[in-house]
Amino acid sequence: MKSFATAAAAVVAVAFLAASCGGGGGGGQTTSAAESGIKIGLVTDIGQLNDRGFNHLAYVGLQRAEKELGVTGRVSESNSPADYIPNLSKFAKDGYDLVIGVGFTEIAAMDAAATRFPKTNFAIVDVSKDDLKHHPKNVLGLLFREQEVGYLAGYLAGLVEKAAPGKNVISSVGGQKQPPVDRFIAGYQAGAKKADPGITTLNGYSQDFVDQTRCKEVALQQIDQGSGVVFQVAGGCGLGALDAARERKVWGIGVDADQSFLGQHILTSATKRVDVAVYSAIKSVVDGKFKGGDDVYGLERDGVGLGKISPKVPKADVEAVEKIRKDIISGKIKDIPTVVP
Repeated sequence: MKSFATAAAAVVAVAFLAASCGGGGGGGQTTSAAESGIKIGLVTDIGQLNDRGFNHLAYVGLQRAEKELGVTGRVSESNSPADYIPNLSKFAKDGYDLVIGVGFTEIAAMDAAATRFPKTNFAIVDVSKDDLKHHPKNVLGLLFREQEVGYLAGYLAGLVEKAAPGKNVISSVGGQKQPPVDRFIAGYQAGAKKADPGITTLNGYSQDFVDQTRCKEVALQQIDQGSGVVFQVAGGCGLGALDAARERKVWGIGVDADQSFLGQHILTSATKRVDVAVYSAIKSVVDGKFKGGDDVYGLERDGVGLGKISPKVPKADVEAVEKIRKDIISGKIKDIPTVVP
């Protein structure tokens, strides 16, 4: 989950000027060569490719497209928000067939670059085309119903915490208060209260998506208040929250990718198939069917879902969560909250 640093708006004009004059990045990691002649550029946010989640998944989607569709891919890793416009613009100026921005943090940069290069196809993860200031028609927004999988994770957390001795408290650690982050958290809180109406839900923001110590500090404070399950919604920073859960021997819930590999303290993960969305966007270019607008992924498209559930969870609880999943898909459960007060 990715931050839209407030400083980004301030650097937009300067960075855009630099890009227009030929400055800025655009180099970076080159993936395998291809035969189709179609070139795809991917611009990470400041979490970069080693975030074990969001950016990495986008790269997995690009790699799949290289292998299956024969495109040529190139990645520009951003070191700061000031890199976004130069990196996006460099790919456009170099004639790339699709330029992809990863995350809400790139919203202002995407609007600037797509407006400047109207003949280039752009896609951006976690941002609706309608939320871009100038509503450029050449942008495809790749969106997810995070509230649906958040609800499932919260429901499971509520069941597990209700069965445990002591206070019934769960918590979440967000990176910053922004729409994709809050959709996860709002669904999580609603699902937990469905499983246990008397449960207490705590939430805090680290104001960071990279520094693990900040998320760990927030999580430790929540655990001190009785939280038995900590849900991280803060990208690489959130790994610190999960480490706090491990140290204090409480449950942790991962985000974006299946993070069960971190250890036996992981209850489950609220996964978001960024790789599938990125691959589909690339395929639309290859097939000559790309068009601006929004492409939305929920449970019914397997765009979101729970990762591996700990084998320590009773079978009855797993079955109960599966029933909730089906009820969301069928529409029996609807109007899941998307906003955190």
